[in-house]
Amino acid sequence: MPQKIALTIGVAWALALLSPAQADPKNVNLQRSSKPVKVAPLSERFANADSDAVPDFQKHVIPLLGRLGCNGRACHGSFQGRGDFQLSLFGYDFSGDHKAMLDEATGRVDVDDVDESLILAKPSDADLHEGGKRFDKGTWQHHVLRRWVQSGAKLNRTKPLKLDRLEIIPNELLFKSADDLVQLKAVAHWQDGTYEDVTDLCRFSSNDESIAVVDEDGRVKSGVQGDTHLVVFYDNAVVPIPVLRPIGPELQATIATKPIDQLIEQKLNKLGIQTSDICTDAEFIRRVSLDVTGILPTGDRVREFLADKSPDKRQVLTAELLQAPGYAAWWATRFSDWTGNSEEQLNNALPFRGAGTRIWHEWLRVRLQDNVPYDDIIEGIVAANNREEGESYLDYCKQMTEACTPGNEEVFARREGMPLFWARRNFAKPEERAIGFAYTFLGVRIECAQCHKHPFDQWSKDDFDQFAKLFAPMRYNQNAVAADAKGDRAKLLKDITDGKKLNNGELRRKLYDAARKGKLVPFGELLVNTGASDRIRKQRAAAKKKGRKIPALKIPQGTILGGEPLELSEDPRPALMQWLRDEDNPYFAKAIVNRVWSNYFGIGIVDPTDDMNLANPPSNAPLLDHLANEFIANNFDLKWLHQEIISSDAYQRSADTNETNQMDRINFSHHIPRRLPAEVVHDSVILATGSDQKSDKLREIVDTMAIADGKAKQRNSQDYALGVFGQSIRESNCDCDRSDSPSLLQTIYLRNDRDIHQRIADKDGWVAQACKALGVPGPQGKTDPRELAKKRSAEAMRKQIVNRIMQFNRTPADRQKRNRPSIKKQYTKASARFKNFGYAMPSFTDLLNDPKAWLDEDLAAAVPEQGQSETKTLQNLVDDVYLRTLSRFPEQDEIKVAVGFIEDSKNTASGIESLVWALVNTKEFIITH
Repeated sequence: MPQKIALTIGVAWALALLSPAQADPKNVNLQRSSKPVKVAPLSERFANADSDAVPDFQKHVIPLLGRLGCNGRACHGSFQGRGDFQLSLFGYDFSGDHKAMLDEATGRVDVDDVDESLILAKPSDADLHEGGKRFDKGTWQHHVLRRWVQSGAKLNRTKPLKLDRLEIIPNELLFKSADDLVQLKAVAHWQDGTYEDVTDLCRFSSNDESIAVVDEDGRVKSGVQGDTHLVVFYDNAVVPIPVLRPIGPELQATIATKPIDQLIEQKLNKLGIQTSDICTDAEFIRRVSLDVTGILPTGDRVREFLADKSPDKRQVLTAELLQAPGYAAWWATRFSDWTGNSEEQLNNALPFRGAGTRIWHEWLRVRLQDNVPYDDIIEGIVAANNREEGESYLDYCKQMTEACTPGNEEVFARREGMPLFWARRNFAKPEERAIGFAYTFLGVRIECAQCHKHPFDQWSKDDFDQFAKLFAPMRYNQNAVAADAKGDRAKLLKDITDGKKLNNGELRRKLYDAARKGKLVPFGELLVNTGASDRIRKQRAAAKKKGRKIPALKIPQGTILGGEPLELSEDPRPALMQWLRDEDNPYFAKAIVNRVWSNYFGIGIVDPTDDMNLANPPSNAPLLDHLANEFIANNFDLKWLHQEIISSDAYQRSADTNETNQMDRINFSHHIPRRLPAEVVHDSVILATGSDQKSDKLREIVDTMAIADGKAKQRNSQDYALGVFGQSIRESNCDCDRSDSPSLLQTIYLRNDRDIHQRIADKDGWVAQACKALGVPGPQGKTDPRELAKKRSAEAMRKQIVNRIMQFNRTPADRQKRNRPSIKKQYTKASARFKNFGYAMPSFTDLLNDPKAWLDEDLAAAVPEQGQSETKTLQNLVDDVYLRTLSRFPEQDEIKVAVGFIEDSKNTASGIESLVWALVNTKEFIITH
């Protein structure tokens, strides 16, 4: 028999239900009382058929049908229903479900002949019911449904009663061993002052059944060690319950000083998980450089950092990186992912092809560089207008024409707002805007509620519909302009089209052509149509002025999620923005904090990062609450957030694990290696294989790098490497548009793709630089036509020289002795010419001894003259290549293997090429560590 866990559930339950009110347990139709009133559970009140209590349709009948599976996806809750009978999915359209049940055509409810009601007959007969038997006759479930039909099958109320809260006892489970058992109890607290045990009516699920399994009655059985959540569903409540089964004995409090580390270790101590040690300096500089800027640190910067003995050098490095150009560029790319910056979706939004993504990214980059508060950045998007205050339409078009010209993106970045967020093709309908807005700024996936009650959250279809109404007044396309701009737009179009009337396709081509030639072209504007509300207000005002009866016309309304209705008599976006930045908003600050955290740890405190639903709770709720509250208290300062996370022990932990934390993936007890993002991989290969001069230039001017959207996905095309490594396709605002999953194609690309081999063997690459430093011939690299012409000339000259030497060798010895100075002089001149071609000749003696042998050899690159470059040893170069790829010095055995390999290679250049290729193909290069 499994051992039951020793919890005082009975005492807690008694205390929770203790009430001074003496209420009839059979009476569920109680009026609001000044004191809470306890109601006994249905299984007790309807244990016998003679109960005279009347079930409530919302509180009891619909939840019972949900518990039995009747309104699930596989049964009557499906879109087509089953057996000509359809219920709302998960049962939250009470009036619609009630109407469907009472429809005579379905035969589900017959108040005149109760026992003939199919709602009783089918679920109790496996042969009659396609869904099988759901309960037996004579059970409390049968009594509840029969009593409801018998009492008239009433709806009870036209407006649903509000469930104040669903209390779960116990509210946390701490198991000691496998197969422990605990019974959950659920108590519904209603708006009318009643509260009752609804455990019999709840649905239960486990987020990880290997750790805890819960049955349909709320009995929980422990499994393997670890932590997860159980989720309890009732009415519109979704309540997660933490479950922990410690790996070892509870640990004592540590001396952690930062709140982040204290909150993490509080949970780890409960689980008996010991944290890993702090990572090495070499691991830290590589990790933080890639996470903050997306750019590999230079070998020289790594040397300097490793040699630095300052105790605060990590804080200094972090501050340095947050000021680097790469920080603003890389995070503008991440913000572009979240906000939906897509050339494909901006097609036809602007009269310039490709301009939309460039100016969008630059607008974000400048604000991140200047550390503009996060809420102000978002206000510049959400509440954006096309024209600045006092700006005419023509001035606006002049500014935009200049800004969209390649190289002038900073002109747009100086503008206050970035309204292109509202211009995307996949953002045209109010429903699409509601979904995208929730993804981007709330980290919430609300699209399920578009058709039915959200299965894992509180949102109903009505909540979604009311929220979507807020986005109905917005309109943005290339042809839409405000009333005061129509005349000016018509003049601009007339100048471009010569007064001809063109269809949309022809007109767009004319506009693109005119814009490309630098002509002033008209731009569309974001319009917010509140005309209907204006007409209603005027009608009501006119009626009031004339003393007539004021028309019963309602101004259109929408509802902020979880908030109050908002009249659409004016632009709703300022009110939306005010709601977003309100400190009581449960999503706004948490959403960005969670995304930034995920960037540094590879997993969010809520994961996926854009799925903050009630059934997907944070792995550490106090930690998320702390970071969000402090982020708000620090005026939404993004750099403060970065610094706070990076300076924590949690971020700086090693990837090396111990016995207690090796299986931990969600509690931040150690660093979890993860593959680098697509753009970072792309740029890291270029930086690792390119010459110092080329790499330094890229780091100084990051615009052309992939991390700066320098290779952003264009319409119908994407850089192959970025596609292979999962660059965000930005089809929606979902974080799932980016992939970090490994694949065989990624391995094949790094090992065999032509791009990789060409970069390594590039005559302007690092291998060529290394060979020059050693004073040996470099890689052949890619030969351009001019180099090919030089080689052909050298080949022809070589044949002439060989023929001349062979002719010389055939002459008598006395003539050879007499003509030797002349031949040597010719050799010296020829050698100089060969050097100009970039090739070297054999020594004069070798050439005389065996001239034909030279014809059988490849032309060798000319050796640099002494003093033309610094002299390095192979060991120096092995150090260099490790520092520039893996950001660390090689171990002694690695040096020995690398040097030996290069010395045994066909030539030095080939050996160095192979070493670079091998390091780029290590896991250490492609993942964080």
